[in-house]
Amino acid sequence: MLPVISEENYQVVISEVLNDLPNWRKSMIHYIKEDNPEVNSAIVQLAQSTNLDPKAVATGAYAVYKMLEHAFEEQAFIKDDED
Repeated sequence: MLPVISEENYQVVISEVLNDLPNWRKSMIHYIKEDNPEVNSAIVQLAQSTNLDPKAVATGAYAVYKMLEHAFEEQAFIKDDED
């Protein structure tokens, strides 16, 4: 089951993305290539397979990836506190 993405988590990631979109996207490409190459390949393939702007599709996917990553970390921290 996927974790819940909090409003705070959403705001942090969106702020990071919008602060410097081109550089953020480039950094995420390299980050996900190393962290999870299969996901990166899926994002790239999807972005290239649509008639939409591939950079916009990839940016959305990378932002969701980052939000989920933060949410997993937050919820693991909460779970560890409960133990």
